[in-house]
This record gives sequence, structure tokens and C-alpha cells, in this order.
Amino acid sequence: MSSERDAWGERLPRHLGLWSAVSVLVGSTIGSGIFRVPASVADRLHEPGPVLLAWVVGGIIALFGALTYAELAAALPRSGGVFAYILEGFGPLPAFLFGWSELTVIRASALGAIATILAEYLGYFIHLTPEQVRYVAAAAIVLVALLNYVGVASAAVVMNFTTVAKYGALAALALLAFTARTGSASHFAPAWGSGIRLSLLTTALISIMWTYDGWADLSFMGGEVKDPGRTLPRALILGTTGIVIVYLLLNVAYIYAVPLPDMAGAPLIAATVADRIPLFAGIGGSVISAVVMISCFGALNGSMMTGPRIFFAMADRNLFFSVIARVSPRYQSPSVAIWLAAMLGVIYVLFNNFQQLADKFILGIWPFYALAVAAVFVLRRTRPDLLRPYRTWGYPVVPILFLVASVGMVVNALWTDPINTGITFGIIGTGIPVYFARKAWEGREGR
Repeated sequence: MSSERDAWGERLPRHLGLWSAVSVLVGSTIGSGIFRVPASVADRLHEPGPVLLAWVVGGIIALFGALTYAELAAALPRSGGVFAYILEGFGPLPAFLFGWSELTVIRASALGAIATILAEYLGYFIHLTPEQVRYVAAAAIVLVALLNYVGVASAAVVMNFTTVAKYGALAALALLAFTARTGSASHFAPAWGSGIRLSLLTTALISIMWTYDGWADLSFMGGEVKDPGRTLPRALILGTTGIVIVYLLLNVAYIYAVPLPDMAGAPLIAATVADRIPLFAGIGGSVISAVVMISCFGALNGSMMTGPRIFFAMADRNLFFSVIARVSPRYQSPSVAIWLAAMLGVIYVLFNNFQQLADKFILGIWPFYALAVAAVFVLRRTRPDLLRPYRTWGYPVVPILFLVASVGMVVNALWTDPINTGITFGIIGTGIPVYFARKAWEGREGR
């Protein structure tokens, strides 16, 4: 099995159907962010109009990205997704830098951050010291790695279950919030007050896009999706649309249940709202803690399902150590890539707290999202003969607007937080000498 390739050049079996693909996207996206970020957005923007506008804009950006990636995913249903699109559009160096950033910054910190929140909420039921939180988080990473090692089919079953459970729980929370004791439509007035500052909106968008991050992760598993020309575009659009709807509904419900000034001072806003719902009768904290744990476990599983495929794709295309392209003959999974991601995640979680992990993750991936979207323009010009079962709706306006928004967020981050943003880009930049050193080494071996 490991030596056979399909029509697109992939060696991994195509197990994922439409609803499993949607579950991967939704389950990877909805993690802990929606339980934390709304309070920080309220603290920055202060008024209901700008707050809801920011969430709408964030949803539109994610949806425009999904609409564009749908064309790329259908035409190039390869493992690695974004990696494959950048490789085809711009060549090996930018593609290698994406994989390098995933290896050194993005994937390990994402796994660590999600697992840390999972362990922290377990502490609601079982007392855990800070050190024990890290050990539990590390154990969770190893558990999902084992689950994915034994095959994508078993991981997909778990993903389907956790996605349905947490999406349903979030929708129920949003609807029940309208029964909150302190709920009132007056919380939406005045909607705009003194207006909105563009720089504040852009800064808030960075946090919001963290909650939406995951809409592109399904593309990393493009080499394992059945009938990819039809399934991948549908799953990307359906999944992203579903996330946008539930996030907007939740934020309207939060504001209805809690006045915006109080919301800004309630970092665990979901628990605050749950405590005000009569049906929960004082057990709101327990209910939300359980929902967050399910949500985080699903997101952790999704991150482990998708991220290692990037390392596998790099190695399979001779841009990384060939051993990482190994496919388990028994379980037909990218075994070495999975355990590499798990090892890095465990190292990160044992030596960083949540905020450090989150800081390492934010914005590290957005330049590559933009580069992959730009590949649509390049490939339409250089590969006009490429079979495209789906073409981007609204082309060229939709991808252009996504690019403008992405560049705006990156520039704003460099302006408002140059040190942390610069460090992240500096780590990514270290991949350049690594790439050329590897090429030089290959040249010496080839003599």
C-alpha cells in the first residue's frame, strides 16, 4: 500500500466522505477560542455595533478563503493542502517555509495550547496543580496521536461524534441565553455611539481569526478525501458557513444575556452566561466546563489529523527527511509524521504556558494562507489546462478581498506588536538557510 499512488499521486487511502470532511473542518475550528475571545473583543470595541461587525467581517474573511481554497482543493487534492498549493504556484522554497513554520511554530504550539485548555477545564472537576495541568495536556496529545496512528477511520469516528456534540451544545447555549435572567434587548443600545476606529477593529480581528482558524485545515487531508473534486469544495463551504452562523448567533446571545461592559470583564464569558440561565440552576459552570473539554478534545484530534499531513507531504515531495513520508503498512497512516507532531507538541506544552503558546501561534500562518490564495491567480495563468471541477465564486473579487484583509492584519500586527510579530516571522525566516543547507547537502550526496 505504501508504494502505490492514485491518480493524483497520493499513497494514503481515501477514507473521508462529505460529512466526515465537514466534521474535520468544524471540529478543528471550534476549540477554545469562542469561549474566551468574545470578552477580549468586547473589551477592545466597547459597543455592540462594532463588536458584531468585527465578527461578521471575520466570518466573511474565512468564508472568502474557503471559497478560494475550494478551487485549489478540487484541482489539487493532495496531502498537505496549503503546502501543495504554494508548491504548485510559487515553487519549493515558499512551500518549504510553510512546512518549516508548521514544524517549528504553528502545529506544536496549537497542539499545546488546545491541550492546555482541555487540562485546565478538567481542573474544574479534579484539582490539578499547574505542573499536573501540563502533564495531563501532554498525555492528551499522546492519546490523540495514538488514535490517529491506528488509522484515519477511527479518528474520523471520534471527530464526527465530538463535532456533533459540541456544535449542538453551542447552538443550545446560544438559544438558552435568550432566557437568561439578566437578558435584555436594551444591551444592544446604543449600537454605535461614537463610531469605530479601524485600527481597533483590525486588532480585534486578529483574535477573532484565531477562533475561525481551522477553516483551511481540511485541505491538509486532501489526499484522503473520497471523490475530492466534489467533496472538498462542498465540505469547505458548508463547514465554514456553519461555523460563521453559530459564532454570530453566540455573540448576539452573549450580548443579550450580559451587558457589554460586564462582558468585557468576564474572560470566561460562556460560563458567565450559563450561570444566568435558569434551566442550569447553579450548575452552569459544570456544564460549560464539560462542553469546553469536549470541544477542545475534538479540536486537538482535528489538529493531529490534519497537521502531520503537511510534514508527510514535505517528505513525500523530497523537501524533508524521507523517513517522515513513511506510511504504516498495518494502519495506512503517516505514522512517523504523527509521532513527530506529538513529540513537538509534548515538548512545547511542558515548557510553555497557554499565553506563550498562543503568542507563538497567532499570525504565523496567515502570510501562507494569503500566499495560497494568491496561487489561484498564478495557476489560472500558468496552468490553464488544469482540471478545475469547481471555480471560485466571485473571482477575482473574492480572493482579492481575502488578500487585502490578510495583508491588513499582518501589517497592523507589525505596527501594534512589532516585537512578538517580528520574532514569529524571524523563526519562519530561519527556514531559508535550512532550505539551502539541505540542498547543498543533497548536492554533495549526489556526487
